[in-house]
Amino acid sequence: MRRSLAPGKPHHAQWLVTRKCNYRCAGCNVWKEQDDRELATDEIKKGLDILKNLGIVELVISGGDPLLRDDIGEIIDYASKLFVTTVCDNGSMAVKKIDVLRNVDFVAISIDSLDEAKNDEIKNVPGAWKRAMESVEKLHNKGINVSVTPTISQKNLYEIIDITNYFTKKGIPVWYCLYAYDAPADENQLFRIGQENNEFMIEDKQAMVKLCNSLIEMKKKNKKILMTNKLLNALRSFYEEDKRTWKCQALRNFIVVDHLGRVAGCHSHNFAGSLFDLPKMWKSQEFNELREAYNECTKCNYLCYIFYSLQGSPSGYLSLAIDQWKNAGLVFRKIEN
Repeated sequence: MRRSLAPGKPHHAQWLVTRKCNYRCAGCNVWKEQDDRELATDEIKKGLDILKNLGIVELVISGGDPLLRDDIGEIIDYASKLFVTTVCDNGSMAVKKIDVLRNVDFVAISIDSLDEAKNDEIKNVPGAWKRAMESVEKLHNKGINVSVTPTISQKNLYEIIDITNYFTKKGIPVWYCLYAYDAPADENQLFRIGQENNEFMIEDKQAMVKLCNSLIEMKKKNKKILMTNKLLNALRSFYEEDKRTWKCQALRNFIVVDHLGRVAGCHSHNFAGSLFDLPKMWKSQEFNELREAYNECTKCNYLCYIFYSLQGSPSGYLSLAIDQWKNAGLVFRKIEN
């Protein structure tokens, strides 16, 4: 338990290893702002070693679509030995790269609707739904831990329960994203991953409150819903009372790394330095001041940041990890390494 229970260290990192993407999702800007520059394989391995030594237990590998990297198999193989590892895919690449996904702890496939035409409209790519559904089915049948990650928005708010029931009844876990976008920022912002789209902005707040209540109730019997009650209660308060019951724990509980190895507590703020300088910067006055700024920030509602902010203590993170994967052995094994 050394890594997870050590105080003053982060537990979660999200590394966007590429800015390349082959989709054109309506609520996203990544495909408009692609960048061919990337760290080399050996540089990423060096960075993964740094993250492990810093105390990271859980790693999410995303992008863009990380499976577009030619060396992603080598990266995943190395990362999966060090962390509880999740790899994100828009559903287009998982079947092609199925062999390199066998060692990860989770593959997260993005599906936003059970309606084929509607999903393809959101992804802005014909055939996206069929490819994603095929990916989920094939990975699940091969024994790979695949989950479905719909992004909750006004566009699909009324079908989230149906999506949840459809997949969880097949034994496939569901984890959710929440539509959000970045306000215009200066050129030093780490990166942007959303664009304003009125079709996606959640206007029916009561429906969102009802959804949170329904998921809390469903979780009593459905162990495939990968959301904690604490998170669902926070979301409910946010939409019902316009109240934020959390303080951002960026650069405390979690960090974000971009495709060039730049680091920030969250992507919405300016990058704070290089991953390769992180060990000497972690306890610096500069980082302490940034932590205070993050703690007071209220400009985003990205679900992943809320999620890890709510798990404020090391023991709380461990309880979350055990609950999330329902596999204490996996968590303890990765922590002890």
